[in-house]
Amino acid sequence: MVADDPGLERLLELDGLLVEVGGGYWMKVVAKRVPPEITRPHGIAYALTLHDLAGERIFGIDNAHSVRVTRGPAGRLRREHDHLHRGGTLRPYRYTDADTLLEDFLGEVSEILRKKGIE
Repeated sequence: MVADDPGLERLLELDGLLVEVGGGYWMKVVAKRVPPEITRPHGIAYALTLHDLAGERIFGIDNAHSVRVTRGPAGRLRREHDHLHRGGTLRPYRYTDADTLLEDFLGEVSEILRKKGIE
C-alpha cells in the first residue's frame, strides 16, 4: 500500500459515482480498499471508466486483471494489474498515487470530450 497517499480517501469517497459529463457521455468510478498484495500493492481495487451514448466503455483505467507487457504467446504478464483501456487497446498504467490517477483519468476524459466537440 502507498504509505503516504493523501488522495486515497478522496478517491474512496468517489466510489459509486456515476455522472453524465456532456453530450450523453458518462463516467463511473469504483474504488474499494483491499488488502495489499503483489497485484494491487497500493491496497485499492479501482476502475475509472468513460462510456459513450450506447454505454460502451471508450476509456478506462483499472486494476481488475493482469496485462501482458509484450505481445505474442511468449508475452510476459505484469505483476501489478494497473492498466488502461483506450478504444480496443490495453496498456500498462503506472500507478503512483490516487491524486495522479484521478488527474490522469480526468485529463484523458477532457481530451476525448474536447476532440468530440463537447465542452
